[in-house]
Amino acid sequence: MRRRHLLAGLASVGVLGGAGAVATGGIPDAVGGGDAPEPVEPVTLDTVDAPGSRDGEVTLPAPDRPTFVDFFATWCSPCVEQMPDLAEAHDRLGDEVLFVSVTPEDVGGSVSEETVVDWWRENDGDWLVAADVTTALAARLNVGGYPSARAIDASGRVRWATSGTHTTEELVEGIERALDR
Repeated sequence: MRRRHLLAGLASVGVLGGAGAVATGGIPDAVGGGDAPEPVEPVTLDTVDAPGSRDGEVTLPAPDRPTFVDFFATWCSPCVEQMPDLAEAHDRLGDEVLFVSVTPEDVGGSVSEETVVDWWRENDGDWLVAADVTTALAARLNVGGYPSARAIDASGRVRWATSGTHTTEELVEGIERALDR
């Protein structure tokens, strides 16, 4: 009986792990035979006039440019914890990729732009910040929780997908995958 439970448990782990890898496009090249996932269809989002950001629009992923997208929310305490590591990763690689943080919150509706700007300032954000109020980008990138991050190469393919908090080194290594390093 124990052996049957063990085998069933192992099979479940394999199925769930495989489904998660497929959903996030996170199958390692060694496992996936080197084939990259399909390019992500770009989405144009409104940006927020905050420190390091500007009022306007941004298209993600950026055409012909590596893109790093951090998904956060102002109500998310792990997102606050992630900010210093994101700032360090931005300082190290922000000139090589379009570095953007995106909130799914209804900025300008149920959440004021001032709330996002204040959160951004309090947490030392100093790069582009945008609002995905329709969650179109989050859906295309299979974001299921916050914080989450995606590193996308210049052809629009996700090269690194993760959720949860990460160290600066982990973020840099993920971004470097989109830079083909």
